[in-house]
Amino acid sequence: MPLLSVLDQSPIRSGGTAADAIQETLELARACERLGYHRYWVAEHHATPGLAGSSPEVLIGQIAARTTRLRVGAGGVMLQHYSPLKVAENFRLLETLFPGRIDLGIGRAPGSDPLTAEALADRGEGPVQASPAAFPRQVADLLGFLSGSLPPDHRYARVPAMPSGPGEPEVWLLGSSDQTAALAAVFGRAFSFAHFINDEGGAEATRAYLRDFRPSARLAAPRASAAVFVVCADTEAEAQRLAKSRDLFVVRLYTGRAGRYPSVEEAEAHPYTPREDAIVRHARRRTLAGAPEQVRDGLARLAAAYGVDELVIVTITHDPKARLRSYELLAQVFGIG
Repeated sequence: MPLLSVLDQSPIRSGGTAADAIQETLELARACERLGYHRYWVAEHHATPGLAGSSPEVLIGQIAARTTRLRVGAGGVMLQHYSPLKVAENFRLLETLFPGRIDLGIGRAPGSDPLTAEALADRGEGPVQASPAAFPRQVADLLGFLSGSLPPDHRYARVPAMPSGPGEPEVWLLGSSDQTAALAAVFGRAFSFAHFINDEGGAEATRAYLRDFRPSARLAAPRASAAVFVVCADTEAEAQRLAKSRDLFVVRLYTGRAGRYPSVEEAEAHPYTPREDAIVRHARRRTLAGAPEQVRDGLARLAAAYGVDELVIVTITHDPKARLRSYELLAQVFGIG
């Protein structure tokens, strides 16, 4: 059976606050360590009313300080907004504080709307946002700063990423396309496919990464995972009921009405239009909702299709107790505790 890990987007539930969401993330991380999960990643989103995690590097430190065994990391840092040096220093500091436990996941998506992306890149003289074409260079610079291996002729070759030391975080490239998979293979770094964002082509992209991987000084063999949205409950009917909240959340997000994570009652009362019904059907393809054995079997099939030995579980329910119960049931049925 695959390793199980967690991606937490710090959801803000209807009737709750962003402070509640952050506190629930901290509590869930402690619980997931007790349950036997392998790693715990937190996401980066900006100007998103339903997701509170805007600064994974800050949240990682808080989670790592409250746990002892769990690997903790970013799933991921949206590199296009930032200086590779600053990201390297943030994560070198985290690795110094919590040696051998820090993951740096790198994403190429903005994690925001275009105006917010501009504001994140504004240096006081108007926005200077990196283009998507610059992403491979940014990744190369980040890896060079992390390991102190920038080419001698690089403009910043003499600039060290502090604090110095032999350790560095485990680097993952995260994506929902074959482009990031190919980049991870070229750089010889781990790769995680976001199945919960895109269920098309993920198995092919991940298997291509496994086939084309070039060993690096930090990773001798390919390492891959797939991130999937899961709702597990004591019964299939209850899991399907809980998943209705995601239906409405996604509908609102895709139709420009993003809001907090709705309750099941809100979702059941919503009058879905034909277009919204189509959005729900499409999103449900990326969701595993069921009783423990059903979800276990579905995850095993997905891991086999992707050729991975690790799955990153994304679970959001309106009720934080139901979210914890979902992770508890998965841990039990997989026997990881």
